[in-house]
Amino acid sequence: MGHDALAQVLRQLPEVTDKNLLVGAKHADDAGVYKLTDDIAVVNTLDFFPPIIDDPYTFGQISAANALSDVYAMGGIPRLAMNIVAFPANLDLSILQEIINGSTDKLKEAGVILVGGHSIEDKEIKYGLSVTGLVHPQKVITNAGARPGDKLVLTKPLGVGVITTALKRGKIKPEDVQGAIESMKALNDKASQIMQEIGVNACTDITGFGFLGHAMEMAEASGVSMIVKVKDMPFFPKAIELIKKAKNHPKTIKSNKEYLGGRVNVSDSVTPEQINLLYDPQTSGGLLIAVPLEKSQIVFERLSHAGVQASVVGEVIEKRGVVIAIE
Repeated sequence: MGHDALAQVLRQLPEVTDKNLLVGAKHADDAGVYKLTDDIAVVNTLDFFPPIIDDPYTFGQISAANALSDVYAMGGIPRLAMNIVAFPANLDLSILQEIINGSTDKLKEAGVILVGGHSIEDKEIKYGLSVTGLVHPQKVITNAGARPGDKLVLTKPLGVGVITTALKRGKIKPEDVQGAIESMKALNDKASQIMQEIGVNACTDITGFGFLGHAMEMAEASGVSMIVKVKDMPFFPKAIELIKKAKNHPKTIKSNKEYLGGRVNVSDSVTPEQINLLYDPQTSGGLLIAVPLEKSQIVFERLSHAGVQASVVGEVIEKRGVVIAIE
């Protein structure tokens, strides 16, 4: 349920009062959570978008990984999924079959069962999933629990928005995109399991609102501010090269900047390219985790041992005028 027009409208509605509703739309969390019993809560999410690459099978894999990420960010285990499809009437159904094949294979990797879906006719392909997961009611991880002193850990590099935009516009060779594609296809399951086992204060996944947008949501939901260290931020090397030309910029970079406005303070030592990549919209990005200082080293080591490209990118501080300071 990340930042978009719908999320803005939902926040204007009266708050739902239900003792079993553990997470709703109030703080733009990644999914909704509803308690069924003392031991079981249901995690629900939905995500879909147009193709970001031409290969339908790979697009299906990325779409599935992206949708599953919302459940992982809440500390849940995804169990069921349903397709959401918009498909042009004049296209060969083999394209849709390949998209679903890629999606289904990624769901199998996650141990998730596809149980159906819904399709409509549209001028443009759009594909995604509604995912249902399970979590213990007392172990739900939201974006509202970050505390001063926490370290901020990011589990995937940034820059896939710039890279896929350049690919669409013919400004980059397909072989130069492979690293970004592998990152988007990768599940956030290992990171989710590790943060559940060790215990962390907050988490969100980084998607279309960019690193700074989702970090801002976490900071505001938690009533804190953050310091982000650009020198420790993982960027795809190709993205750093491509971001220098405005024609490679996804249009969302501009809108993300406008929305965050004066709540971000940028040090003079930070380059325009670095700032743009912090606003770059991500598809199937990593998790941003707020970890208590005393647990940060073990979390980092466990993530690295599991093959997760983890980076400590900043810290949480007491709330002040500027929500995020970039150094």
